[in-house]
Amino acid sequence: MGRIRTPSPTHSWMVRKFALRAEAERSTQARVRWSVDMVVKRCEKRPAQQGAREGGSSHETKRSEEPEKTKTMTSSGNHSPSPTPAKHISQRAEDQASSSEPSPGVLDRALALVEFLRENCPWDAEQTPESLIPHLLEEAQYVVDAIRGNDLHDLEGELGDLLLNLAFQVVVGEERGNFDRESVTRRLEEKMERRHPHLFGLGEKEDWEEMKVRERGEGTRVLHGLAKGLDPLLKAHRIQDRVSGVGFDWSDPSGAWQKVAEELEEVGVALEGGIQEEVEEELGDLLFSVVNLTRLAGAHPDTVLDRANRKFQQRFEDLEDLAKDRGISLPDATLEVLDGLWEELKRER
Repeated sequence: MGRIRTPSPTHSWMVRKFALRAEAERSTQARVRWSVDMVVKRCEKRPAQQGAREGGSSHETKRSEEPEKTKTMTSSGNHSPSPTPAKHISQRAEDQASSSEPSPGVLDRALALVEFLRENCPWDAEQTPESLIPHLLEEAQYVVDAIRGNDLHDLEGELGDLLLNLAFQVVVGEERGNFDRESVTRRLEEKMERRHPHLFGLGEKEDWEEMKVRERGEGTRVLHGLAKGLDPLLKAHRIQDRVSGVGFDWSDPSGAWQKVAEELEEVGVALEGGIQEEVEEELGDLLFSVVNLTRLAGAHPDTVLDRANRKFQQRFEDLEDLAKDRGISLPDATLEVLDGLWEELKRER
């Protein structure tokens, strides 16, 4: 059967910034329900008779195989209209509460919302765990940006978008019979109990990395199982964390600092040699050693580098403003002039 398709994932994505387009003063529940209404209205704009033109009932989605989920029967045997979004989500929560399953909480509304979208919006119904990966990564980055920008209003909305993506993965996993919300939550609880035995009366406090080594099992390589998609900077940090768990580490930052000095000297030698491959190899070693020094100094390389990036960007923008005020053209100015402005700004701050 044909299926009504939205023109593009961007256009049909479940109100991409669902919290930000609602009035800021609305409650979280009101904003979620507002977003559902927006999705339904958008889906209803699609040609209702498209399936007839294609020779099939294209208004039916994959969920049409289970009509009892989206329709209710009247006494005469006719189907009554699908429930409104708010009633649908509320009814689903009530059904769960009356069953033997755990009572739904606030976050369960996100799961109910995704179930409603899967049943009523063709684009959402078509999504798979793989097709949603770009959205998941994008929303996670928006959350990071809001945190680093200390924008609490944006953070509230972005956390909602990220929660939507997590809920999508759980619901699709349930549909496929891979796992369910209870098993996902149970595995999280069990892992945290293992990692924090002293908090749950299960034993003494243990080193985090040592516990993870034990969980991976004897005979498993120390660096086995690292996420393949990790950013190289974060991966270097995780590699060093892992080997530290088996004792391959300095006891304090001084050893790592000496290693950085050693690698820096080797970079100088490679630059003098002029062989690009050797230069790149030594630069990689230098970066790796700096990440290790950062870790042993009690910081995270991603955090400190991001802070340095933002500091440089702000100072350079100040330099642009100062140059403009003094009638200095950046493209025409010498390095000495620009460096003088730079140092002046550093002294002022």
